[in-house]
Amino acid sequence: MVDKKEKGKKNTSERWKKYVIKGDTIERTAKFCPRCGAGIFLAESKNKDRRYCGKCHYTDFTR
Repeated sequence: MVDKKEKGKKNTSERWKKYVIKGDTIERTAKFCPRCGAGIFLAESKNKDRRYCGKCHYTDFTR
């Protein structure tokens, strides 16, 4: 009998953290990538001095 490989943990995105519901409207807390357009968020670095797009490699320095 062949042993089955254990499936690893799914690589889930945390896009739900980038939205806030206020009443009947939804507000986005993160910025979109200017090159890729709506739907692609920029990731913030830990010390919040830059934002980065993982798709097109656009970098926005905030300081």
